[in-house]
Amino acid sequence: MSETIIVYRDRIVPRSEVQFLRRLYLAFERLRPIWVGRHRGDGLLELGAVPMFLGGDGPLGAVERIAFKHLGLVPRADRLRSLRPRLVHAHFGRGGALALPLARTLGLPLVVHYHGADATKETHYRPRLLPSLYQRRLAALQREAALFVCVSDFIRDRLLAHGFPAEKLLVHRQGVELVDPGCRDAPPPGRPSILFAGRFVEKKGIGFLIEAVRQLQQAGRELGLELVGAGPLEADLRRAAAGVRDVTFRGWLANDALRRRMRGAFAVCVPSVEASSGDAEGLPSTVLEAMASGAPVVATRSAGIAEAVEDGRSGLLVPPNQPAALAAALGRLLDAPDLARAMGEEGRRISAERFNAASQSRRLEEILLGLIGSGQRR
Repeated sequence: MSETIIVYRDRIVPRSEVQFLRRLYLAFERLRPIWVGRHRGDGLLELGAVPMFLGGDGPLGAVERIAFKHLGLVPRADRLRSLRPRLVHAHFGRGGALALPLARTLGLPLVVHYHGADATKETHYRPRLLPSLYQRRLAALQREAALFVCVSDFIRDRLLAHGFPAEKLLVHRQGVELVDPGCRDAPPPGRPSILFAGRFVEKKGIGFLIEAVRQLQQAGRELGLELVGAGPLEADLRRAAAGVRDVTFRGWLANDALRRRMRGAFAVCVPSVEASSGDAEGLPSTVLEAMASGAPVVATRSAGIAEAVEDGRSGLLVPPNQPAALAAALGRLLDAPDLARAMGEEGRRISAERFNAASQSRRLEEILLGLIGSGQRR
């Protein structure tokens, strides 16, 4: 008989988060996740879950949601108690701060999952005249949460630097569904294409990739660039791509369509950087998607990327913020297609061995069951 846990995400869920959040629970057998939050996101249909939203409809519901956010008053808590939940699993640091009163009200252990910017963005931790909700509740969160799950060693180190107790920090890496080895498509004939997938934000480093492709084309190399995603920097990136041949902006693609593009790409590039705000990756899901698809990865040594990509074996790693280094790495693969294929095959092997979504999901379930079984509370 399965036990119920509450999965808290304040907005259920942004489209950019659907796949990596969904995969966390895909192999659960003994725990039944119920998604709880305040707002509906553009990825809810893809998530395939039936969530519970805090607060009712109309003006009263809006007041209830505001009271929950700022005062920690849980609306209609009896409805949640009726589920007989055993634990609250909150996503992102701010989500943990919001879920803290929920865990208190229900008397449940709280687990907070840190994914990236929530551990690295300086504005989250820098003292200011009017502290954010996360800052106001941070000390209590560090004291009362049962566990902090980190997607990489890099994120764990950042949280340690921010005063999180070491004994409560646990690294649990994401997983990805494996791809049948026979599904790898040969890159189409003609101009090879480099693929990027992700949000169009500063930490993704897309401008450096566009410049790298420009440099290669100016050197007489034939290649194109596909940019999959969307975000606030799209207009700037379109301007940056002016004059670069064969750059295609594809918008968001469903995961199956993205995986097909990866299987046919010459290489997948992940040019991540640390943004001016301190915002950085945890371990980009695009890296794992590409490896599982058998595509060689060219990426920067940023955040937790080197914890997945083995330089020279499953891909090539270069310093961040250096388009010339990106261009050199891409050029190396263009000159050695056999090396590119071998790196793609090694990436697939590593993904099966270390980042299997089902195995990682089962491990997470055991971690949460251990907290429930110990009777641990906040």
